[in-house]
Amino acid sequence: MGLRDWPGLPGGNEAWATLREMYLMPRDIAPILPVTRAGDDVVVLVHGIFASAGVFRPMRKHIEAKTGAHVASFTHLPGVGVRRIALSLAKLVDRIPRGVRVHLVGHSLGGLVARWYVEELGGYMRVAQTFSLATPFGGARAAELFPYFVGADLHRSSEVLEHLRKRARVDVPHTSIVGTADRLVHHSAGAFRHGEHIVLPGQGHNTLLYDAEVMALIVARIRRLQRVPAPVVDAPSPLEAALETEDATNPATEAA
Repeated sequence: MGLRDWPGLPGGNEAWATLREMYLMPRDIAPILPVTRAGDDVVVLVHGIFASAGVFRPMRKHIEAKTGAHVASFTHLPGVGVRRIALSLAKLVDRIPRGVRVHLVGHSLGGLVARWYVEELGGYMRVAQTFSLATPFGGARAAELFPYFVGADLHRSSEVLEHLRKRARVDVPHTSIVGTADRLVHHSAGAFRHGEHIVLPGQGHNTLLYDAEVMALIVARIRRLQRVPAPVVDAPSPLEAALETEDATNPATEAA
């Protein structure tokens, strides 16, 4: 039996979870974009630093089996900042047909990316809800040791985190899931400004990826929205609108 077939890991077993993550990391490097049509559900998975979309394989399989939703993902390079990854996310979502209900699930850094897309790149026009697992909305202490590249986005007083704290859109529901045994992101720092804040005793930073309770929480909230017809969005592409806004406020871009 391979690591990908292991059942849910015991709560707080961070060493096993990290080993499993390393085993899955070489997988799903290329973007995954399912064929969908209006009325479908698509769950987009956004991984954290030093990982890949492959680490979500057990969760992806569970979500597909329990909800019937399609799952999309992409892999970003380590060290890249929140804004650049959010742009990659925007490009992926822009390829999903209108009328499809989009759910975002982000682990660690991926949770910041999900909310940045919603808040700053027009993602609120496409996204039904977001989830964050062990995401440092209140900053990560380790980031203060490397205040460069993505580390500049993760320290407690970063511009990105301050912006997210001030501009939270309550019309896009959010669920923050954290663990009390997380040594990278304290559970008090893992809560977004609004929405549900679920604290799981004994869970660590990576065990949240493979925990049966976490998957059940996500599945339940996807099913809840599946009872409501997906809205038909007839507005311009959120990505195009965001880029037009950026060009309008950046004379250098216009001159180029």
